[in-house]
This record gives sequence, structure tokens and C-alpha cells, in this order.
Amino acid sequence: MSIPRRTVLLAAGVIAPVLIVPSRLLRAGAAIEVAMQGNLNGGYVWFDPIGLHIMPGQTVRWINHDPGNAHTATAYHPTNFQRPQRIPETAQPWDSDYLMPGETFSFTFEKEGVYDYFCVPHEQAGMVGRIVVGTPKDVTWKNDADLPKAALDAFPSVHDILARGRIHAESAQ
Repeated sequence: MSIPRRTVLLAAGVIAPVLIVPSRLLRAGAAIEVAMQGNLNGGYVWFDPIGLHIMPGQTVRWINHDPGNAHTATAYHPTNFQRPQRIPETAQPWDSDYLMPGETFSFTFEKEGVYDYFCVPHEQAGMVGRIVVGTPKDVTWKNDADLPKAALDAFPSVHDILARGRIHAESAQ
């Protein structure tokens, strides 16, 4: 793919070539990693970071760093185990399926909004995460009663994610 070049006139009559980089290339780059982790006895499991702020077009890659558990990264959406919808209306839901230790799954977020996700076998333990894409308007979910208390308690606020960029699991506790 060729990147277009333009010539601009700088001060003092100097002419300089300038690369015009399409915005989709500026968004491209390495995927942002979210680790799936657990303690040695498997009694505590988590995503790290648990809260993440990205821009539309960025990719998140989940990797299972937990040697003792399989995990999933699954969007809250009715097509995924009849879970309540907690992603933007027009967004595509995802489900990584079970990832064994060392396996990865990637998803590119195209639509601005708030995306809540969970680990299928560990939702009751509060293994959830939240990704804020762009700068969405206030988001309030109408179906909080359908989630386990541990999951609801674990989500970092949209405000904190926007302010800090990343919320790590240990700082979310």
C-alpha cells in the first residue's frame, strides 16, 4: 500500500514533502493485551486490566496466563448464553470460547460505547471486564438484576476508566 505524499510550502519559501497518513493506519498497531489470570489454588480469577479505554478500530487481545484454568472473554449479549446486553446496540458481540493456558483471542472494537464482558465459567466469581471505546455518552444498563452481585461489584466505573485509561485488577479491589 502506498502512502500519499504532498508538498507544502514552509516559512521562508522552503518546500518540504509531507506524508499523508490515513487515520485507519494511525489507529492500527499492536493489539492491547488483557491478561486472564488466577491465583495458585484457583480461588481468585481476574482480567487485567479490568477496565480499559481505547479508540474505535483498536484491537484487544486476551491471553490466558492462568496455568490452572481455562477462561473465556465473552460479551454480555443475548446471543451469548442469553446474557443481558451490555454492549452498544449496533455492536458485534464476541465469544472467545474456552482458552487454555497460553492461548489468545483478539477482537477489534469498531463502534464507540461501553462493552462489558465476562468469563463464562467464572462470572459468579466476578471475573468481568469493561472496555470503553471512544468517548461515549453516559451509559446506564437496565438489566443489572440479571448479573451476579460479584460481577456487578467488580466493574470499574466508566468515569474512572476515562480518567485513568486502564484500571488494573489490584487497583479495582
